[in-house]
Amino acid sequence: MATIDFQHEIKSLRATLETISAVSDPDALRAKIAELSEAASAPDLWDDPEAAQKVTTALSQAQNELDRIDHMGNDIDDLETLVEMATEDGGDAETLAEAEKELGSIRRSLGELEVRTLLSGEYDLREAVVTIRAGAGGVDAADFAEMLMRMYLRWAERHGFATSVLDTSYAEEAGLKSATFEVKAPYAFGNLSVEAGTHRLVRISPFDNQGRRQTSFAAVEVIPLIEQTDSVEIPESEIKVDVFRSSGPGGQSVNTTDSAVRMTHIPTGIVVSMQNEKSQIQNRAAALRVLQSRLLLVRQEEENAKKKALAGDIKASWGDQMRSYVLHPYQMVKDLRTEHEVGNTAGVFDGDIDGFIEAGIRWRRSAERAED
Repeated sequence: MATIDFQHEIKSLRATLETISAVSDPDALRAKIAELSEAASAPDLWDDPEAAQKVTTALSQAQNELDRIDHMGNDIDDLETLVEMATEDGGDAETLAEAEKELGSIRRSLGELEVRTLLSGEYDLREAVVTIRAGAGGVDAADFAEMLMRMYLRWAERHGFATSVLDTSYAEEAGLKSATFEVKAPYAFGNLSVEAGTHRLVRISPFDNQGRRQTSFAAVEVIPLIEQTDSVEIPESEIKVDVFRSSGPGGQSVNTTDSAVRMTHIPTGIVVSMQNEKSQIQNRAAALRVLQSRLLLVRQEEENAKKKALAGDIKASWGDQMRSYVLHPYQMVKDLRTEHEVGNTAGVFDGDIDGFIEAGIRWRRSAERAED
């Protein structure tokens, strides 16, 4: 087993933290925290609950970001002290093993911090709206769409992110035709935007009585959640609204009134359906919010035509896949853009996708730099 050059590793860790600090600007964060703390202590803060929520959320986010940077510096100092103790004891094996374990932990944490600094896009800080649609592959594709939805909801759960399912359209035999849900967390869009594209599943179909191998596809679309300050106004004359009754798996009645809403933006043909809220008014409001978010994305693409469309035209078929999930004849999930791959397919479908997201963010940033 090779001996670790702790002096070199600690020097490298400090250099990486210095780069992260230069981007994050701790002094600017402290000034922002002071300003938000003053606003949060105003006696009339909660007279406007929505504005108050924004202030307290922004304060928590800024404080957490500063704490992570400060704690990282302390962790590196503690590691250096631990290594010095081991050296003074003549190379104590137990202490060196503890130092090696701590080194690995700090590397991972620094990597996460470094990736956060790469999320500097206009909407990266936003919450995300994710839509998954079954593509080619029949019932297997519908089942795959449901597997992907669970994967992303489990990923959000692992991180403590709140989610809200806005719409689900169930397939006849199994799985989903489509589903739309929100991930309510800072940088949800920046992280999940690299998941947009066509996903491919290869497995022995559980729906084939002859046990044949089946390839199926599903499309993932990710858009940033609209905010009031974005001012995406949609004239009523450009919107067509249809109402219908919500339904669940197997035709089970979810609502006995026409509470579900299908909203069509006539100029672009964009269609949004919502059925998971309790009333038609709530579904209409949710549909309008998602429609505004999609139009916001269209506006961004129009303003910067050189960049690839963030949602894009995702065909969910052969030749377009960005990631393959192979369950037979071997176990492997591989991203075809970044070459990142893992053999633990069960873990991936249970939400362990941080490695793919991190690799995707780094890959996207490298591609942007190459275009500059």
